[in-house]
Amino acid sequence: MILSLLACALLGCLALIAYLSLSLSPRFTIAGAGLLSLLLAHGAWHTFRTPAKGRRRGLAALTAVGFTVTAMTALFLLLYSTGCDCL
Repeated sequence: MILSLLACALLGCLALIAYLSLSLSPRFTIAGAGLLSLLLAHGAWHTFRTPAKGRRRGLAALTAVGFTVTAMTALFLLLYSTGCDCL
């Protein structure tokens, strides 16, 4: 029950952030969403490609971690926010 409540609160906060950012500056919101999509795609590419020798460094490591955190958050919302009655 606590996880469902947390998922509903997180989903509500994400919707509020999207609404406020679109109402303040639609151009910057679209540009920011495009940049975020690019970074997540870069992270997904580095996460799922065959690993090269050595460790990831710099931007590759940052985008891979960002993609992993975003994927885990999406999975959390998918599993727990569907059970709440806030939708």
